[in-house]
Formats: sequence, C-alpha cells, structure tokens
Amino acid sequence: MKKLLLFPFNGTAKEAASVVEAINRQQETWQLLGFIDDDPQKQGRRFGAYPVLGGREQLERHQDAFVLAVPGRPENFLQRQALIASLKVAPERFVSLIHPSASLGIGCTVSSNTLLMANVVLTANVFVGRSVVILPNTVIAHDSTVGDYCLVGANVSVAGGVTVGDNCYLGSGARIIHEVSIGERSLIGLGAVVINNVASGLVVAGNPARIIRESR
Repeated sequence: MKKLLLFPFNGTAKEAASVVEAINRQQETWQLLGFIDDDPQKQGRRFGAYPVLGGREQLERHQDAFVLAVPGRPENFLQRQALIASLKVAPERFVSLIHPSASLGIGCTVSSNTLLMANVVLTANVFVGRSVVILPNTVIAHDSTVGDYCLVGANVSVAGGVTVGDNCYLGSGARIIHEVSIGERSLIGLGAVVINNVASGLVVAGNPARIIRESR
C-alpha cells in the first residue's frame, strides 16, 4: 500500500481520513501514517487509529509518503495557497482522494492535492483545479470550472457553465445559477443564491446574493 500523510490536524483532514478508510474498504490502497501539524498542542494526539506525528519535519522523515494538504476555514481561506506552498512538498508527492460514492462523468478532471467527499457529483466536462476541497453532496454541472485552492461546502449546487476563480470559498448550501462567473478570492455565504457575476475579492450572501464587503 502507498503511504500517506495528512496536513494539518483539522476537521477536513479528519474527514479525509474517513475517505481513506472508505477507499480501503473497496481496495486496500493507502497506509495512512497519520497527521502532521505545526501546533505543538496538537502533536501527540490521535484520531481513531491515526496519530498526530509531529510538525512539518515529518515530511522529511517520511520522504516515501504521499501528502494531502487540506488547510483552511472561512476566516482564513485566502491563506491556503501560501500555507500549502510553505510545506515545500514536491508536486509529485501530492495526491487526490475521491470517495468511492462520488460520481465523475465523461470529460471530468480532478487535479492534484484535491479531496472529493461522499456523494459529490461532477456531471460532465467539469474541471476541478489543484488543492480543492469539495464537501459531501455537492453537485457541479456540465462545463463548469473550479479554480485552484477553492473550498466548496456541502450541498452546494453549481449549474452548468459556471466559472469559479482561484482561492474562492463557496459556503454550504449555496446555489450558483448557470453561466455565472465568480472572481478569484471571493466568498459565497452559506445558502446564498448567486444569479449574477461576482467580481474578484468580494463577500456575497443572501437570496439573491448581494455584496457584503471585500474579502480579506
């Protein structure tokens, strides 16, 4: 089996561990060594069978292990790209995990260091960029693009022909109408209904979605 490290020790990484177990139930693929985290207070803890091994020095100690890096929350989503880059992991070490219940249609592409959770649906000709997380039960329809370093919540519905720029956050339950463009570094609030293009660097929320402020 291939060795795997998860970074950091957060809720998304715990969910990724569950995806690993779901994959292994179908075919033994991954030996999950554990988590790595920069916070000394988290080091030495456990989640199920998996320890928090230590800080990022573990990347050097386990050079034969693949890596999935899934940092980020709504309050710091714009820092994801820099944090992942700071790990200085060779691109070929990054892997993607796709839950066995996810559905990928014809022409769909999932890039490296990306996590697709249970019941995610990419219908047809959908492109998902690098270092993306998509939570359960989200549907992304035909000919849509999700840029690098995006976080997509649970139960999100993205209609056909939508473009989501890099470094965006789509809150759980959001609805994006067909052929809308969402500019990079924007945050779509929980349950928002987006019917118009969203410029870069904005926070929008509501039904229909309205500008709340600039993202930061």
